[in-house]
Amino acid sequence: MIRNSRLPLAFALATQVAAAQAESAQEQTNGFVEDSRWTLLNRSVYDNREYRHGARSNGARNALKPFAARNGYAEEWAYGLMGTVQSGFTRGTLGVGIDAHLYHGHKLDSGGGRAGKARLLGIDNDRQVKDEMTRGGAALKLRASSSTLAFGEQRLKTPVFSSSDSRLLPETATGFLLQSNEFEKLGLVAGHFTESTDRNASSHDQRFVVNYSNGQQGDSFDLAGLVYRGVDGLTGSLYSSRYEDNWRQHYLGGVYSHVLSDGRKLSFNPNLYRTTDAGDALSGRIDNTTWSLVSSYAHGAHTLSLGYQQVDGDTPFDYVTRGAIWLGNAAQLSDFNAPNERSWQLRYDLALATFGLPGLVLSAAYLRGAEIDGSHIDPNGGYAYLGYGQGGKHWERDLEARYVIQSGAAKGLTFSLRHNTHRGNTAQAELDTDQIRLVVEFPLGGTF
Repeated sequence: MIRNSRLPLAFALATQVAAAQAESAQEQTNGFVEDSRWTLLNRSVYDNREYRHGARSNGARNALKPFAARNGYAEEWAYGLMGTVQSGFTRGTLGVGIDAHLYHGHKLDSGGGRAGKARLLGIDNDRQVKDEMTRGGAALKLRASSSTLAFGEQRLKTPVFSSSDSRLLPETATGFLLQSNEFEKLGLVAGHFTESTDRNASSHDQRFVVNYSNGQQGDSFDLAGLVYRGVDGLTGSLYSSRYEDNWRQHYLGGVYSHVLSDGRKLSFNPNLYRTTDAGDALSGRIDNTTWSLVSSYAHGAHTLSLGYQQVDGDTPFDYVTRGAIWLGNAAQLSDFNAPNERSWQLRYDLALATFGLPGLVLSAAYLRGAEIDGSHIDPNGGYAYLGYGQGGKHWERDLEARYVIQSGAAKGLTFSLRHNTHRGNTAQAELDTDQIRLVVEFPLGGTF
């Protein structure tokens, strides 16, 4: 458990270690302005969803599911502009810098009963999509040796608290984040956060983004972790976190890749989460162990992956922020994380550079889950409203074509076209959905 008051102490300890470092990141700094850089990402998203008959109307992953199920159709098109500035650090033993961002979303087309269900932009009091939205923020950062402490609004990536960027605009979180790389093979991470901002939010007063529980929210989220890179081809992570008065969650996982020969590679990606209720247990009784393993074999242009995922517990696997789920079977329309669910995945990726089309990748995945049993869920907890039954089962099919221009004035321009389908019976809590999503991105960037 990392308290706000402990982070300055942790940074002070890192500063003491810094005195013994001969070649540290801070010693190699060029200056506040000299190391500064800016990025500007243009993104257009078209999202078309059709909710089929028989769909559940009480699901959790989309807070507007009841509204969507009644209407049966969703279509939104929006443009997003994401500007970021990352300064360098001032010279000296203790470097000071600042990171800032400004995001803007603009509606291109949405209305006529189609609005709000793709969640690209915010919804007004009349449940209509806003014409535009803007939000921004900044974080002060300090660096001593190879340790950095940031305070303010920021994006981060950990398996227990992570900023998603899967729709129009990215998530952000407000708080402290300490990252230390004083040891060559071991990284340290610690954080204390007081809120997270959803992808389509226009303000910072929403507290935390919780994916499944509708219980009373906690006031803070703490995390601490270790990242190990001591073996060639292996990255391992161990994290512990606490969502105040709701749950404690621990994570163990990693990625191991082994090159065989002649362009062949074998990869393994295990992930394990252990979640139990804590404090006042505002989300109810939780005793959940969820794990997944995805194995991949790559040979030239071809990659074949097989995954298995298992939930042991009478509540679904839940997480704070949209991106804090590193399970192998968390897909586009479903996380396959229902109580006691078992699921498997088969995926194939084809990189067409070998066939004279560099930058074009085709992907296809099929996932199926079964044995869902939510009949023993806490009737007074935050998951009772989901209405899980016994014998729940569902499947999802995901197809994608992604092309990145490799050279010229339009280098980096990216096109992504997805078609996703989900079907299930009434004992599980996800909607029957067909989705088409087209994303076009063009990044710009440079130094000052």
